[in-house]
Amino acid sequence: MGRRRFLTASALTASAVGVASSAACAAKPAQLAPGKVRTGADVLAGRGFSDLAGRRLGIVTNPTGVLSSLDHLVDVMHARGGLDIAAVFGPEHGFRGTSQAGGSEGDYRDPRTGVPVYDAYGVDEGKLAELFRKAGVEQVVFDIADVGARFYTYIWTMYKAMQAAQQLGLGFVVLDRPNPVGPLVSGPTLDPRFASGVGELPIVQQHGMTVGELARMFDRVHLPAPLPELTVIRVEDWEGRTADTGLPWVPPSPNMPTPDTAAVYPGTGLFEGTTWSEGRGTTRPFEIIGAPGVDWKWAEELNGLSLEGVRFRETYFVPTFSKHAQQTCGGVQLHRTGDLDPIQVAVAMLVTARRLYPQLFGWRDDGMVDKLSGSDELRGMVDAGADVGEITESWRQDVVDFRRQRDPYLLYR
Repeated sequence: MGRRRFLTASALTASAVGVASSAACAAKPAQLAPGKVRTGADVLAGRGFSDLAGRRLGIVTNPTGVLSSLDHLVDVMHARGGLDIAAVFGPEHGFRGTSQAGGSEGDYRDPRTGVPVYDAYGVDEGKLAELFRKAGVEQVVFDIADVGARFYTYIWTMYKAMQAAQQLGLGFVVLDRPNPVGPLVSGPTLDPRFASGVGELPIVQQHGMTVGELARMFDRVHLPAPLPELTVIRVEDWEGRTADTGLPWVPPSPNMPTPDTAAVYPGTGLFEGTTWSEGRGTTRPFEIIGAPGVDWKWAEELNGLSLEGVRFRETYFVPTFSKHAQQTCGGVQLHRTGDLDPIQVAVAMLVTARRLYPQLFGWRDDGMVDKLSGSDELRGMVDAGADVGEITESWRQDVVDFRRQRDPYLLYR
C-alpha cells in the first residue's frame, strides 16, 4: 500500500477511535518534562498557547516539532482545543516523516487529528500562497529542527513560507530550537547562479544560526519587503550556543539518526554530489562513506592528516538502497573525538579519495556537488589537485563577511 493510501486508510480506522482518543488527550494534557533548555515550542506551551489565540493557523512542521514531553505540538494543540488549526504543511520527508530523501507525503487528512495536511516540499512561494489562501490561514507557525547546513532543505521551506506570508500579509511565528551542530561558521557562500532547492540564498555552507535567527535575517535582508509581523519565540536557558543541550534527539529526517550524524553532515553531505555512497541504506548515513573497490588505504591516509576532532575507521558495508545498493563497498566510518570542522574534514576526504582512487572516484553528472557547495569552485580545485589548506583558505573571506552580516540578527550569545 502506498504512503498516501496508508495515511488515508488509517484515517478510516482512526475515525472509530478518534473522538475517544482526542478526549483522553484533552483530559490529560501533556506535561513538560523537567530540563534546563526550553525550546520555543515549550515556551509557547508554557504560556498556554496564548500567542496563537484568535487566528486560523497554518503550521509548517515535521516529527521534530515536539515538546520536551515528546508529544507533538500539533497533537497537543489539537487535543487542547480552543485553537484554530486550519492546516499543516509538510516539508521534505513529510509532516509525519515517512518519506525518504527527495520525497514527501502528498496532500491528505491527518488520521490522528483530522487536520488537512498539504505538501509544501518543492513548491514555490506562489503555490504555497495558494495553499495558505485555500486553507484560510491567517498566521503561519514554523516549528522544525534544522541541522545547520545550507543544503538541508527545511530552511528553504521556511523561506518560501515567509515569501508566501509576505505576499498575503500574514503573521509569521517561528518556534526556535537550538542549532544542534553549534555556533561554527564555515564553508563558502552560495553563488546565486547555483541557487537551487538545496540552497536558495547566498549564505555560507555551515551558518551557525538557529531557524529563528535565519528568519530574522531573511526578513530584513532577502525578502522584497519585511513581513507585516514576524515573531520568534526564543529558546530559554540555552547558554553559549552550545550543541550540548540535553534535549532528546528526534531524527529530523530518516537519514539523520543521531547527533553524531548531524555533526558531520554539513561536510559529508557533499558526498551526495559524488558517485560514492554517502551511507544511505546503512545504519550510519553520512558517517559511513565509500564505494566498491575502496580499501584500507583511505582510512590510513586520512588518519595520517591528524584532523582535529575525528578519527577514521576502515569499514566495509552493503547499502540496502540508494547508491551501490546490494554491493560490497569499502570506505571509512567517521568517529567524533571532539569538536571538528565538518567541511574541512569532508574536503580532506574528497581530496584524498580523488588522489588515491582516480579510477573509482567521480562526480555525479547532474552537477549536484556544485549545488551543494554553492559553486563550481570546490569541484574545480579538487580536480586540479589543490590541497586541503588551499581549498579551505578560498572561503576565509566568505566566513568573515557572513559573520558580519548575520551579527545583527543573532538572538543568543
